[in-house]
Amino acid sequence: MVEKLVDAPRRGVKNVAPTGDGLPFKGFARHIPFIKWGGVSDREFHYRWEYDLRASPQALWPLVSDTNRFNRDAGLPDVSTQGSSGVKGTAGRRRLRLKKLGVGVEWEEEPFEWVRPFRFGVVRRYRSGPVAEMRVAAELNEREGGGTRLVYDVRVRPRGALGRAVIPYQIGRVSARKFAEVFRRYDRLALAEEARGVVENRAVGLGASARALLATLRDKLVNEGADARLAARLCETVASGDELALARVRPYALADAWGVPRREALELCLRATRAGLLDLRWELLCPVCRGAGQSAESLRDVRADQHCDSCQINFTVAFDRSVEVVFRPSPSVRRVESRDFCVGGPQVTPHVVVQQLVPAGETRTVSPLLEEGRHRLRAGADEDARALLVNASGSGELTLRAVEDVEEELTVSTRPVIRLQNNTDGERLFRIEREAWGGQAATAAEVTALQLFRDLFAAEALRPGDQINVGQMTILFTDLRNSTRLYREIGDAVAFGAVMSHFDVLREEIAREGGSIVKTLGDAIMAVFPRPAPALRAIINAQSALAAPPEGVRPLTVKAGLHAGPCIAVTLNERLDYFGSNVNIAARLEPLSTGEDCVITADVRRDPEVLELLADPLSGLAAEPSEAMLKGFDNECFELWRVKRAEARP
Repeated sequence: MVEKLVDAPRRGVKNVAPTGDGLPFKGFARHIPFIKWGGVSDREFHYRWEYDLRASPQALWPLVSDTNRFNRDAGLPDVSTQGSSGVKGTAGRRRLRLKKLGVGVEWEEEPFEWVRPFRFGVVRRYRSGPVAEMRVAAELNEREGGGTRLVYDVRVRPRGALGRAVIPYQIGRVSARKFAEVFRRYDRLALAEEARGVVENRAVGLGASARALLATLRDKLVNEGADARLAARLCETVASGDELALARVRPYALADAWGVPRREALELCLRATRAGLLDLRWELLCPVCRGAGQSAESLRDVRADQHCDSCQINFTVAFDRSVEVVFRPSPSVRRVESRDFCVGGPQVTPHVVVQQLVPAGETRTVSPLLEEGRHRLRAGADEDARALLVNASGSGELTLRAVEDVEEELTVSTRPVIRLQNNTDGERLFRIEREAWGGQAATAAEVTALQLFRDLFAAEALRPGDQINVGQMTILFTDLRNSTRLYREIGDAVAFGAVMSHFDVLREEIAREGGSIVKTLGDAIMAVFPRPAPALRAIINAQSALAAPPEGVRPLTVKAGLHAGPCIAVTLNERLDYFGSNVNIAARLEPLSTGEDCVITADVRRDPEVLELLADPLSGLAAEPSEAMLKGFDNECFELWRVKRAEARP
């Protein structure tokens, strides 16, 4: 890494020293104590550091723009939020406070601005302390031949003699040295293959008793069905992982870092919670900024009506979009203190690729690097958004206005020039964000649909009387065909055993595909899945297994109906249950089944994964169209499909 430091103009000093990574560390300083005059109180110190790094801007961005981690690594104290001074519909400003050397410092912070993965910055105006105002900006520019030229620019206006004395030492010397160390380490991490991980291992001095407890819990996890290799890896992460990452362990992020299926990592964390290694909590996410303003240790503490202080909006919780499960080490193993060192950097909302605070009547031009796919433009703190489709053949230039009567979806290229025009009489916070919701978020809708979750956390349910929207779920109803005849032919005891065995087969296939049995109703079941295709595979495989059992076991026929749509979560009989029109539709489908098919609605068949499954010759499935009126829905004729093994005959 090559660093250039500019904090001055009159005197020049050159230094060469080892960087610790085998590259020379070169720098020069030309002393500029201020860059504008207007009286002693108006002095502004300007520090500009330039670093030639080997990693690309895309690889460095997740590290450099994680301002919470950067401030911690640079030795800055943690901060506390004093509230928001934002106005609904505009840009929220936060009031923050920290204490350093016993001195309390308070400031108002504008929203961070950034263009991923090239630059970000923030303005802070202080109400107390030796600093009156600070502007920080970072730029990551691609270098010819590879690598990044990172420019870190700090402009500070002091308050009084104390500020003029403290700033050159604290920022010009102490921070300069720490920044260089942090950026060197981030460059090494970005270059390393393991940089994609979420937990950076560090030497942590766990005591002998904690290490012994970890070993015991690891063995307990393995004995209860966890993969031995993954259990050992989780225990090592808990023992030596970075504290900031461990304060919010996301199982899907762990899975991506470890290169294992996401469900394996999620189920490992659930087992680890029951074993006492981890603690589970539910984070309630704002639908606009996706920040976690509230958290709950139990579903009973989740309330449907929430408020986001940052966006200044009220919102209603939905299991599939607003509730995420996260974990942290149990205090008995390792006490991890959750602290904030910065509350508004780009990595707080990584789905936002552009954020710009544009004053009234002004235009800001940006050139972001966009991923192909659907995006949204917001020009205020509300849920209304304009659709943007990003693809390689899209427009290279685009003007987006804060208020504009445009209904059609706009198409832009992956590296467009975008003009953000604020045609209102107040400032607007423009956001361009990826539409995909929380790529690494394990939502409550997914988690509560897992059979393992229901087995391990049977008492987890909503507060009696509460209702929460679950979002899109797939509901399966089954019933054993001719069960009454079965009891007459083979006797109650034997028939009851056969029914219990058929439940076991259904449970195994449903759990294998990521679903769960919600309840049994005599010889019938109700099950839920996050997506339709796994549900269809589960019931078809279960029907095949029950129709062709091992020798000596009586074949059984199971009727089944499958539907997908939004539903509501409630607590019924002290268990998490679901209800709504879509649940009723699914329940009406099962009687239409012959037992050699699964009756699905058009909503299920239109699902892309289901279409792919039905079109795959290896699946051996055939779908026949039909129509029917369903009880309770007398004014509607439903388009239905019978899905069965191609070789099956009615």
